[in-house]
Amino acid sequence: MEPGQTVAVFGAYGHTGRFVVARLRERGFVPVLSGRDADKLRILASESGLDARPASVDDPASLDRALADASAVINCAGPFATTAVPVIEAALRTGIPYVDVAAEIEANTDTFTRFADRARAAGVVVVPAMAFYGGLGDLLATAAMGDWTAADEAHIAYGLSSWHPTAGTRTAGAVSRQRRGGGRIVYTNGRLESRHDDPPTLQWPFPGPMGPRAVIGEFTMADVVTIPSHLSIPEVRTYMTVEAARDVASPDTPAPAAVDAHGRSAQTFLVDVVVRSGDTERRATARGRDIYAVTAPLAVEAVDRILTGRTRTTGVASAGKIFDAPDFLRTLSPHITLDLHV
Repeated sequence: MEPGQTVAVFGAYGHTGRFVVARLRERGFVPVLSGRDADKLRILASESGLDARPASVDDPASLDRALADASAVINCAGPFATTAVPVIEAALRTGIPYVDVAAEIEANTDTFTRFADRARAAGVVVVPAMAFYGGLGDLLATAAMGDWTAADEAHIAYGLSSWHPTAGTRTAGAVSRQRRGGGRIVYTNGRLESRHDDPPTLQWPFPGPMGPRAVIGEFTMADVVTIPSHLSIPEVRTYMTVEAARDVASPDTPAPAAVDAHGRSAQTFLVDVVVRSGDTERRATARGRDIYAVTAPLAVEAVDRILTGRTRTTGVASAGKIFDAPDFLRTLSPHITLDLHV
């Protein structure tokens, strides 16, 4: 990375966007603040001393101005069903890498299907779901695969102490549910399927000290898009602890509250990934704190690796496809505790 490279952050004033802006500055980048709300941008700019460039997804020229002279763009503004396509289009026009933190699987699917050929032809890198949901699970599954070229199943279990959703999470979740007709999406028999019956509840054997916990099976997660996009695994199953699922579904659950100087909440997480081939299982787990805060080092590390040429492909690619997964995860050691059993 060249010192002082600029990175545009669309949705910079949002909860996750602020973490991303702070992490960019820590890593020596110069964030350019952008988003749809000019008043919120103005306040953040006055607090941070950074350049603010309001932009609307309905105004391509404003997006072009926001991305002018930037080395990359990170899209933190949901719902991504609305923002991803226009911001990717602007990145392609500008010729810069695009990274987003979308957990909306429909938006993730749209990115792969709509831009795969165009981004590859343009030599532009587009990485969707480079966040706690989607990116981290994909990196863990890829690392757990090791030298395997295929597996029978991948299981991604999320053990959250709680899930206090941001306003953006609630809005994006509502849009995502509407797009899938209120059902859930699973990846089985090598394809995405929609289901409308009640999801199963079962016990997942999380490693200690968490231990076995009740989880919602077939909980719709971005992993069912990111992992099958490059790994030959016909069954990708996702799980969420019952308490966290209840938190995010309840309209009365408050937004996350900061408890330290970095703005992180007290929430803790354990992501447990198991891949199986025949009778053999491999496992990768990551422990950490605050799912929104940990998204920032994921997205910023991705940008740094793209800009320094530490990538394996161009075009649209998930985290596990484009990066060296074990090395990427080890770089996150200040933010997660990794256990890899291959």
